[in-house]
Parts: sequence; structure tokens; C-alpha cells
Amino acid sequence: MNFERYSRQTQLKEFGLDAQKKLLKAKVLVVGAGGLGVPVLTYLNAMGIGTLGVIDDDVVSITNLHRQVAYDESEIGKPKVSSFIKKLQLQNSETILIPYHSFLTVENALEIINTYDVVVDASDNFATRYLVNDACVILNKPFVYGALHSFDGQVSVFNFENGPTYRCLFPTMPNANEVPNCDENGVLGVIPGIIGNLQALEAVKVITGIGSTLSGKLLLFDGLNQNYQKINFSKVVENGEIKNLRKSYDFSCDISISSIEAIDLEVLISHEKIQLLDVRTNEEYTKFHLKNTIHIPISELENRTSELNFLEDLYVVCQSGIRSQKAITFLKEKQPNTNFINVTGGINKMNVYAAK
Repeated sequence: MNFERYSRQTQLKEFGLDAQKKLLKAKVLVVGAGGLGVPVLTYLNAMGIGTLGVIDDDVVSITNLHRQVAYDESEIGKPKVSSFIKKLQLQNSETILIPYHSFLTVENALEIINTYDVVVDASDNFATRYLVNDACVILNKPFVYGALHSFDGQVSVFNFENGPTYRCLFPTMPNANEVPNCDENGVLGVIPGIIGNLQALEAVKVITGIGSTLSGKLLLFDGLNQNYQKINFSKVVENGEIKNLRKSYDFSCDISISSIEAIDLEVLISHEKIQLLDVRTNEEYTKFHLKNTIHIPISELENRTSELNFLEDLYVVCQSGIRSQKAITFLKEKQPNTNFINVTGGINKMNVYAAK
């Protein structure tokens, strides 16, 4: 270990060399290399975490750049993990960096998480958060939670030293129509940096034992008014007794939904005429859209279903693949015999969009 490199933090009497050695031995998995993952990984890498794993299967898009400050314009369309790992290596050559070019799934979650001491959830969707929680409960691993919305953020620590889990605070996954979406509602660029750094701090405290963690406490950050508030919550014993992962953590787990990869859709529409529904906002659609699509914002879908032909296959697309899935969940209840196909990854994953 390069003692001089970390001298400004080891000279803190509350931290010291012993804490630094704990960081060096620690293995931390960061789920997501986006708005939260960028500051988490940057600071944990700089501070001397011995092993850092990062799992993400997304690519850089132009809409990421205002908040995901590790990426630049030349990397649009390239995998985030590949791009970020190179920069982390240049930042700290002593760190063992393990990239996973995948999303966290029911099939790989237990195997991947089992090799780490702490998990930092830097994902952007409820399905992954519940999957992370349940896997960490099964494997008895603590995880640091962070979430964003507009100008606000949340941070907490779950499953740490027999403390509450994510399900103790949020017992059940919300249904698809209750979930706010970053593509539609937005987030101020600096907010992920604030919340991600708070997550990194909590991870360091979990590993080293300094200070007190946010276990059993939910930190609420109001960026517009620069306010912090803590809410206490208690452990629910049965939430710590999960033995197996569910078969699916998808919003659509109770119904069958077909899917197609965004790049495969591009090939399909270049050869065939299909019925393609775009459920993004008017603003998003105006900025960029595919030819020959039916545009109905998801907020207007309930009153405009007459514009769709339910006797034909219906492909549904949005910016990232989340709202399209919500739309199909709604439409499937109305028209159970129609074959709906969700475009996985949405417009963000299309080559034609990345090239613009």
C-alpha cells in the first residue's frame, strides 16, 4: 500500500491506518455505472478500496452527459463499463477492478454478490432494488441504497448488523403505473453527485466502523431548499428471513410479455412494416423519433386506445424500455389476446439514436 497516497485521511485520528487497511481488504460491488454509480465508484476507487466490481450493460447516451460526468461526447454509444473502467484504472492502478457487462438478474445475482463484502445499489429502477435486497438478505450482505427524483434524493443502509432491510421500509414493489421515470420527469444534473457521494461515505463507514451509519434511518435530501431530514424505521423480522429469490422481479411478472432488443427492432423495421407505438412525451418525440410510428404519450394512452389495431402485433417503445413495459401492462389488461412486444432498452439502445 502506498502510505503517502492516503496520508490525508490516515492522519485523521477517527480514521487512521487501521481503517485504511480495512478499505484495502474490502470488496465492494456497485450495481450501475450511471448517475449514482459514477461518484460512488470514483471516490471509493480514490480512497483505496481493494476490489471494486461494477455491473452495468447500458451504453452512453447524450442524455446521460449532464449528470454522468465520467463520460464524454466521444463515448456516446459505447458500453459504460468499458469506458469507465479505463478511467478508474488511470485514477488508481492499485485497485482490482472487475467489470460485469450485464444487468443484475435473478440468474446471476447470487453468484456475483456472494464474492463481495458490501453492495452499493446505484441502479435506477425498483425491480433491481428489490432483487439486490433479497439477494443481500439471503447472503447476509449489507447494501447501501440511493435513489433520485427531480431535485431530491434518498440514502440508507440496509441489512447491516442485523438491521432493517429495504422491504422493512418499502414492503412491496409498486405497480408499473405508480413508478416515476427519470426520462419523463427528469433529474437535476448535480443531484446524483450529492447522493452518490453520500452513498460512498456510508459504504466507507460500513467497512471501517467509523461514525454511525444510516441503518434504520432514511436520509431525505431536498436540493431546492438544501434541506436534510432523517426518518427512523424499524426492522420487520420476517423480511430478514428470505430464503430464495423470486422467479421474476419484473413489473410484468404476472403476465407474459414478449420483447425484442432495440438493435433487432432497427433491423426489423428496415425490412418490414410493423405497428410501432411510441409512448414518450411530446417533447421527447419531437427531438427524435422513428419513422412510421404511432405516437401516444403514456399519460394519454387510456383515452386513445382506439387509434391502435389490436388484431395485429403491437411493438411498444419508449426512451429506456420502462414506460413501454408499463404501457403493455395496461394494454394487456384491456386486450389480453393481442401480442405485445416490448422494445428492450428503448430509443437509448438504438444505433441510429446514438449516432445523432
